[in-house]
Amino acid sequence: MAYFLQQIANAVPVAALYAVLAFGYAIAFSVTRRADISYGALFAFAGQMFILFSDIGWNRLWLVLPAALGFGAAMALVYGMGVGLVVGRHVMRPLAFSADNTVVVAALGVVLVLMETARLASDTRSLWLPPLLSQPVELWGDPSFPVTLTVLQMVNSALMVAIVAVGHVYLARSPWGRRWRAVCDDRQAAELCGIDGARVFLTAFALAAFIACVAGILASGYYGNMDFGAGLSFGVKVLFIAAIGGYASPLLSALGGAALGVAETLWNAYGDFLWRDLVIYSALVLLLVVFRRERGIP
Repeated sequence: MAYFLQQIANAVPVAALYAVLAFGYAIAFSVTRRADISYGALFAFAGQMFILFSDIGWNRLWLVLPAALGFGAAMALVYGMGVGLVVGRHVMRPLAFSADNTVVVAALGVVLVLMETARLASDTRSLWLPPLLSQPVELWGDPSFPVTLTVLQMVNSALMVAIVAVGHVYLARSPWGRRWRAVCDDRQAAELCGIDGARVFLTAFALAAFIACVAGILASGYYGNMDFGAGLSFGVKVLFIAAIGGYASPLLSALGGAALGVAETLWNAYGDFLWRDLVIYSALVLLLVVFRRERGIP
């Protein structure tokens, strides 16, 4: 029983990460209904910039560790949001309402550019952060098998859940959220009512990019590293993660992502690791086929 509870506890940070990624992705996707794997690349790029500039702050600027991490986080937000705005304005917005294949090809190009940029900036070195806030917190006091989480796991999970909660309230209550929902429902009808669909998309893409950058910083601080190929793998994974709850509602997408995080962690605990991705992706494809709903794109 204690082992099972430990696996549920281990699933919390993974579920929170998948939930916040699915939430941010659905904000941009709901406007265009075009699959975009560049979102995962923005997430990975921000994490890589966080690690790179933290290393620069520590080894070149001789900053203390908290200041080096703060410097890395600030530069990751600057570079990540800068890339997000450039990609959203000059790549995705001109193609957002065109054929599906153009967005897929452009997104793949963005993924490759960001992956190679991060690799070259790091001189192809795999940089690692030291363990952060790794003190265990006991959640279940079984003498033979205590259930624990680290302080960083708990802080990261709380911050990611807070992002989803605040983002949902903002989308539901704010004037921009009403304009966003109008464009999501019917872009052409919204434009006839005076709403600038292109501007709403750019703002939605910027908000999604901000969420991806914050998630990349938190995930890199937790894992200590962000692989150069993570942009492509997370880009594809986010597509499936958000699809579980349905792309139309960011909150449902977040809940679907959390469910996938729990399922993936439990498979790691009780199943064969080599078969994990095959089983998880096969189940996702089956769910998409069974519950797919056709909807015309305005």
